[in-house]
Order: sequence, then structure tokens, then C-alpha cells
Amino acid sequence: MKKLILILFVVTSLLSHGQDNREPDSYRGKYCSGTGDANFLRLIDESFAFFHPNPVVPNLTMLYNADWDTFTEGAGWGAWWIQNSYGFSYAATPFLQEPWASILQRSWDLFWDNQGDGIRKGLWGDGTPNQLSELVAPDGGLGDTAAPGKIIYKQGDGNVKMHDWFYEATAAALVMQSEILLVNRDKMALSHYLPKMERACNFIERARDPKNNLFLVGPACNLLAPSYGGVKQADGTFGKGYLTGVSITYLAALDRMVELYKLAGDQQKLKEFEHRQKIIRESLPQLMTTAGYFVKSVEPNGIKHGVLGQKQFGYLEGVANADAVALRVVDNHTAQNIYKQIEVFPAIRPFDFLLTNAPGLDDTYGGWGNTSGKGLEGFWTFGDWVNGGAWGTVEGRAILMYYRLGKFEDIRRSAIRAMKWAKDFRMDAPWSQQGENTHNPWSDSGKFRVGGVAVMVDNFAIPAATIRGLYDCDYRSDRLILRPRIPASITQYNQNEPIFFGKKKIYISCLNGGPKVKLATVNGKGINTISPEEITLLFVDLPEVSKIEIITEGGWPKESPTMAYPEIPSILPEVDSNVPANSDLPESLKTPFSVLLRMKSLLSNEKDAEFDQAFVTEAIKSCEDSRVRSAMDPGPGYFRPLTPERIEGINKFYEQAALSMYNGFAKRMANYTENGNDQQKRMAAMFYEAQK
Repeated sequence: MKKLILILFVVTSLLSHGQDNREPDSYRGKYCSGTGDANFLRLIDESFAFFHPNPVVPNLTMLYNADWDTFTEGAGWGAWWIQNSYGFSYAATPFLQEPWASILQRSWDLFWDNQGDGIRKGLWGDGTPNQLSELVAPDGGLGDTAAPGKIIYKQGDGNVKMHDWFYEATAAALVMQSEILLVNRDKMALSHYLPKMERACNFIERARDPKNNLFLVGPACNLLAPSYGGVKQADGTFGKGYLTGVSITYLAALDRMVELYKLAGDQQKLKEFEHRQKIIRESLPQLMTTAGYFVKSVEPNGIKHGVLGQKQFGYLEGVANADAVALRVVDNHTAQNIYKQIEVFPAIRPFDFLLTNAPGLDDTYGGWGNTSGKGLEGFWTFGDWVNGGAWGTVEGRAILMYYRLGKFEDIRRSAIRAMKWAKDFRMDAPWSQQGENTHNPWSDSGKFRVGGVAVMVDNFAIPAATIRGLYDCDYRSDRLILRPRIPASITQYNQNEPIFFGKKKIYISCLNGGPKVKLATVNGKGINTISPEEITLLFVDLPEVSKIEIITEGGWPKESPTMAYPEIPSILPEVDSNVPANSDLPESLKTPFSVLLRMKSLLSNEKDAEFDQAFVTEAIKSCEDSRVRSAMDPGPGYFRPLTPERIEGINKFYEQAALSMYNGFAKRMANYTENGNDQQKRMAAMFYEAQK
């Protein structure tokens, strides 16, 4: 007992010491603080800023669609894509607060509400029949992209007539919805979504070959499609092969579906899904090389695609390998083997970001047999799109892989490069030229250019993963498993933002000495850990608000920083203080701002109105940020100079985001007037009073 008291005293003293901003190696930010590597702490702090209105980096208000009350892709792409939003959605779920958590669910409902049933058409377009609008998916299938009342059931780019159903995108949606349900533990939501999710699983199961338990599928059904070409036949057509991505992503979904059935108490379904989980995990070695990493696909005759050194199909597949590690589909030994191959093959990360593949694909249906990847036309050129492109949605999962393995310098290089692009307001998707992005064919020209500004959901995956990876949050039916992965250069870390488990809030601090847990407490009470590198928090034992304090040991390998942090502009107060106090709101925001302020006061005593109160608060902050941004000096820029024209475009972007927030709230209040319950109608009446 005396030893425990002594240790707790040491923890308290050290955590308090970490708050002393006078220390030369300390950092006190808005969302986190600590000691050691101030630049890495700043990186984490400013990563949190993406998920709150702020005047420095792009944020979620810029993805909000007021007409739909959902997110959209961004940069003029008016819909919601699974492959683009997957990395952000997965990584952000543990810490995403209202109103954004509910908005994220409504965004995914665009798919669940349009789920295939073997009868309904996709209805994509303006009402004029076309090849996308007439697609009718098998029961349970999801698709590429969705909007209210509309969906594209296959990959919509390329030769759609050749494409198979979108199996891996459906599996990714299952992973995402499972994560939401495991985090929020809402029994009503569970009963609503589980039947839909079971239909989606059964849709994927129908592609499973019982001979080997792999999934036999045709072109363009991989998550980052249409880079999978299937198998070229003797007559020049393209048939089916065993696609690794479907096995990996679906297995990640099954790992979580099993936990959901435990949470629901459905023993019959639990047994069925545990069997599916078992046979698919046992089938994975068939999709691996002798070096221990995953290939992209295997032909029915046994030829493997994606084996480095082969004369044909001799490339390394980035996406499936990163996902296998990040989603914990494979054990630690396999994870190490996968990373080892990535590490010794610099062509897969020429500009810090993990490419979809390297070298160029020679097995796409548009360039079969082109072993160099050169000479392909347009977007198919190696490095610009799905053939060797660099995608933020994938990079988020790569960062989770690096965290799992303690590769902190990889995280630093990746996240700092992305931060520079973000502070330039060029969150392009994808970054072209293998991530160098000297010219982007989408954001530099064409119909998706928005004043030189590009803010797209894909790249929110990187700051989200930079946060989630710190504790590798692993949600189960009855517990949350934390695996501390605080970067080696940070000696002590305090997180001011909570992570969520149901409605419970968890605040975490860590005295960082390595990967092994020496001591952990919840509100001062010791926790018995299951393994040296894990902390298990049983849901029933957690208070409504928990302060978790952790001491780790064992030592991290030493790493040397290789990239300077882009400090300008900064969320720290000393930079914001340069904004003139008399700077004014844009004329278009003055009335909305006044109305929102009055509405906040009227809502202050309203119970069970968390979403609306949070939305108003975020809308007010977005108005304030528009004022601050227009008056601040954002610096010269990093990869793309911040010219006067681009600065004006960014300022306008802030103004438009704030207006969108106000309009979204106004539309919600109008809906409450027509269709709301008594409380909602009362809030709508408050809003009309606030407008007077």
C-alpha cells in the first residue's frame, strides 16, 4: 500500500510539473500539453484543431452541407464517398464531439438509407436515366458514393459496365458503422443498424469461394477503385480473382460485428459470425508472399499480383498492407513483416506519404501488361490517381500502422507534410505526382477548383489518426482497451480533450517511458492490466468522467527529427494576439452572428438539447473565426504560396463556412416547426424570437 501511495505521489508531482509552462521543454496548447518534444506536442494540438472551428487550419465546418445536414466530400464534390471518408471517420470516432458525431452518422446514413435490395435503382443524376442511375444492386450492397435518395452501386469512374459490385466499400462501411456503435453503445441505434449490417455481410458472403474461403470478385470492387482489374482472360475480357482487400476489410468488420452481437446479447448470430471470422482469418496466408506481406490479389490459377521482384505483377500493394496492420487484422509478427517490407522499399513513400502501390500497376484493365506504369493516359498515369497516388484517407491508416509499431518518425514526417498542405489550404485528394503534387489535375484546374482552395474530407484522416493512434483505442462489447503509444520524444503528455465510451468521458495523461504499462489509475484508483502493453477499462466500472493517469516504461528506440514544424500560422495565443481588436465581421455574418448569440442564451437552460446547443456554439465560433482569419497574417505559405488572391479565397471560404452553419441551423429549426416534438417546436419558437 505504501508503495502504491508513493507511486501515485510521483505521478501527481510529475503531471503537475508537466503543466509548468516555464520549463524550456514544455508545451501548453489549447487541446493538449506536456513536456519533451514541443514540436510533436504542437503537431498533436493543432491536429485537434481540425475538429473544431478555428482560424488557422481547415476544419469540419468547411465540409458541412446545410441542405442535407451532413458532411460532403468537399472542394465542390457534392456527395459522400466511402473510400474517401473512411480514414477520417474511423480515426475520429473516439473523440468526435457534438454536433459532429451526429452529423457523421447522418453522413453514413446516406448509404444505409439507400442500401441495395435487389429492386431499387441508384437514381444517380438529374432524373434523366443513365448507366449509374439504372444500377440495381443485390440485397445488402452499398456502393461508391451517395446523396439523399441517390447512390452509385458500383465504382462510378472508368468502364462501369465492366465493374463488379462494390464489395470492399461495403465492408469498409461495416467497419465504420461498427465503430460508431461500439463507441456510443446506443441500444436503439444498435437495433436499427444491425439488421442492415447483417444484410451487408451476407452480400459480401455470397462472393466467398467455399473451396478456400477467399472472395472471388471482378474489376473495380477494391476500396480505392478502379485500380483492381480482375484477371485478363484469353478472349480479352476481364474475369474474377481473389482480392486481398475484401478479405482484410471484411475481416476487420467481422471482428467488430462479433463484439456488436455480444453487446446485443444475440448468441445465435454471435456463433455464426465467429465462424465466419475464424475461417476468413485462417484463409489469409493464401494471400501473402513468402516475405510475409500481402499481395494485391491472386488469380484462380494461383498467380499472385503484387510480389516485388516478379517480372509480371511485381509491385508492392500499399493500401491492403497498411489496413491489415492499422485495423489489427494481423498479429504483431505479421505486422512487423509488413512494415519491414515498406521500410526497405523507399519507392512506396517517395514524398513521406504511402502510395497505393509502387512501381506502376501492370494489371489494370486499362493498362494490362504495362509493367513500367509509364505511358498510361490521363489520370491513369502512375502517381496521379489510384495507380501510385497518395491519398489522405490511406495515409491516416498508415499513421495508425506506424503508431502500432512505435515508428514515430514516420508519423512526424507524414503528419507535418500534411500540415503544411493544410496550412496552405490545399488538402487535395489525391496528391498527385506520387505525393509531390507539383500540379494537381483536380484542384489546379477543372470544375472542382474553388478559388485555389481545396478542403477535402480525405485529408482529415491524418490529423484524426495522429490523435487516435496515441492510445490505439480498441472498443469491445464490454471494455475499452488502451495501448499507450506516446511518441518517444514526448516525456509527459496531458490530453485536454476527452475520448468517449458511451456517454462517459475519459481524460488521459501519460508519463512516457516506453511501450510497457508500469502503472495506471482511474480517478486515483489502480487498474489491473491484462498484458504489459494494454490498459483495460471495463464499461461498468468507469465513472461518468474518468481521469486516467498512466506511467509507462521499457524505453523507446531513439529517433532523430528530420522535419521542421510549420509553426506559422499557429493556434497559440501569442499569434492570435496579433489580430486587431477592432477587426469586424463580414457584413454577411453580422445578423447571423447576433441571432446565434441570442439563441445560445435562450437554449442555455434547455435540457436534453446537447446537439442543438453544441451546434449553435460551433456556429458562433465559426463566425468569430471568419473575423479573426481575415485580420491575421497567415505567413507566406509552404508548398503553394499564399498570394493576395489565395488569401482572399481562404477568407471567403471561412465566411461561406460560417454562413453554411447558420443556414443549416435555420433549416433545422424550420424542420422542427413542421415535424418536431414539443421540445423541438419550443426551440424553433425560440429561434424565431431570436431573429426579431
